[in-house]
Amino acid sequence: MSPRSARLARLSRSVTFSACHRLHSKSLSDEENLKLFGKCNNPNGHGHNYKVVVTVRGEIDPVSGMVMNLTELKELMQEAIMEPLDHKNLDKDVPYFSEVVSTTENIAVFIWDSLQKLLPQGILYKVEVQETEQNVVVYKGEETIVK
Repeated sequence: MSPRSARLARLSRSVTFSACHRLHSKSLSDEENLKLFGKCNNPNGHGHNYKVVVTVRGEIDPVSGMVMNLTELKELMQEAIMEPLDHKNLDKDVPYFSEVVSTTENIAVFIWDSLQKLLPQGILYKVEVQETEQNVVVYKGEETIVK
C-alpha cells in the first residue's frame, strides 16, 4: 500500500449573538456622521442578531479524522465571540470599540484577533459576519502595507 498524501480540509462552525451599537466616528462632526451613517447614527443606537461563521483549515488527522475537535472550537468561539459580544452595547461594553467604529468590518477584525490568540497558529482561515441577510463581511486576516 502506498503512503497517502496529507488531506487538507476546511471546517466551519457558526454562532449567533445579539448586540446593539451606534455607527459614529470621533474623527467626524455630528453632521458628517449623520450624513455618512444615516439612521445607523441614531444617538440611542440600534441592534442586530449577528451570525458569525468561523472557518479553520488544516490537515485531516489520520487518527481522529478531524481538522480540529468541534467541541474545542465551540468553546473557543464562546470565549472569543459570545462572552465579549452577546447582549452587549458594543460601543460601551467592549473596550476595543471605544476607539474603533463598530462597523461589521471592524467586528470581523475583532473576532479574528480574539480567535488568533486562542487557536493553534495558522489554523484560522476566515471569519464571516452577517449583520443582516443583505450585509455580510468576510475577513481572512489580510492587512495592507502602509506606504
